[in-house]
Amino acid sequence: MNLKTTLKLEELAGLALAVYFFSHLPYSWGLFALLFFLPDLGMLGYLFGSRTGALTYNMFHHKGIAILLVIVGLLGDLLGLQLAGTILFAHSCFDRALGYGLKTERGFSYTHLGKIGRAKNMS
Repeated sequence: MNLKTTLKLEELAGLALAVYFFSHLPYSWGLFALLFFLPDLGMLGYLFGSRTGALTYNMFHHKGIAILLVIVGLLGDLLGLQLAGTILFAHSCFDRALGYGLKTERGFSYTHLGKIGRAKNMS
């Protein structure tokens, strides 16, 4: 098995973990579906340039932030933070399984996992 496949499987396992954790929260699966793509609002930062876009996108797709939200939510018995962290973690794992990584300041197509989209085909 090659490294790319191994990394995708790891991200799918993370997504499965997030789905499992969500199943123990008192929310409907409809809410999960409704909120699942909410982190993509981080792309709106690109309206203000690639530097701001990368910053906002990465904040909305950072698994460390997601884990911190879940931990604080668990420690403080704050279901909203547990929900936010779980959605953020699930979405981030899903994106990474598809090959979308955290963005660099070079532009939306440049990620820590390599180039995506048209930029990938241009090299």
